[in-house]
Amino acid sequence: MAPLPAAAVARFADDLRRGLARAHDLAAVGDAARVGVAVSGGPDSVALLLLAAAAFPGNVVAATVDHRLRPTGAEEAAMVAALCERRGVPHATLVPAVPIAGSSLQRRAREARYALLTAWAREQGVDALLTAHHADDQAETLLMRLNRASGLAGLSAIRAVRWDLGTLLLRPLLGWRRAELRALVEAAGAPFVDDPSNADPRHDRTRVRAALAAAAPALDPAGLAASAGYLAEAEDVIAGLADRLWAERWHGPDRPFAVDDAPRELRRRLLRRALHATRAQHVIVLPLFTDSSNIEPLLDALAARRGATHAGVKVEVYGEGWIFRPTPPRRSL
Repeated sequence: MAPLPAAAVARFADDLRRGLARAHDLAAVGDAARVGVAVSGGPDSVALLLLAAAAFPGNVVAATVDHRLRPTGAEEAAMVAALCERRGVPHATLVPAVPIAGSSLQRRAREARYALLTAWAREQGVDALLTAHHADDQAETLLMRLNRASGLAGLSAIRAVRWDLGTLLLRPLLGWRRAELRALVEAAGAPFVDDPSNADPRHDRTRVRAALAAAAPALDPAGLAASAGYLAEAEDVIAGLADRLWAERWHGPDRPFAVDDAPRELRRRLLRRALHATRAQHVIVLPLFTDSSNIEPLLDALAARRGATHAGVKVEVYGEGWIFRPTPPRRSL
């Protein structure tokens, strides 16, 4: 295989160092980092593997998840293993212990994949687990979230830096375009496969990808991806403020939680957190409550100084704060 352009390797090394420095709040990071690379066999992840191996030789390990959902999955994992052997990169093929089945198959496959990869990364003792999400992925995700009326956290889209159960997840390619990554792999003569599900119109992402391509050049994926990055920075600031208010003012569900002086976005976040904490303390399982549940009517009621119930919790206004209690059982006639 042909070597990668030196400029591309240097660019990638800088991107990865910046991600590591940001994750650990450091001014700079040297070249001693040991990283794990998730490689599916597609052109994006193969480009990530080649760039990582060239930028940090001897400090890269790789893994491929065979979901056992397609007959070609084992062949693709074997292809990646052979490529890693040629590059001197230790490789592991990970397989779910339980078959992936049921509704929302893509979501279940994603959950299984990340569970396997993060467990493997912890076993390997790597400083970070890298995935090959790029600017086009970021732009598509942002548009999908906009279409679902997501808030700031959702519009932050794919986070460049994220911790998952103690494992640092880094996406060093979020500033790279899909086409340039594919061109790197093709120029290097490395093998790769195209996942047929990426062209399946039944998936939301496939439809958004087609719409984004049809809107070019009016919609620029690189610009959309950059906007998602700025939104992520704003999200970090607001999340930090919410954490500080929570630490200062939450003293349990039966003590007044005084946040009326906070902007609505902070009250929204703190109210969700208080509902989760109350449900956990009182072991309230039903009705279901998630971070995507609509709490706007409850916020409106509390702003009007009226009590209301939500997700098995009765919230009452008490002085300048809110009190949280389990919803009383209904009386039978």
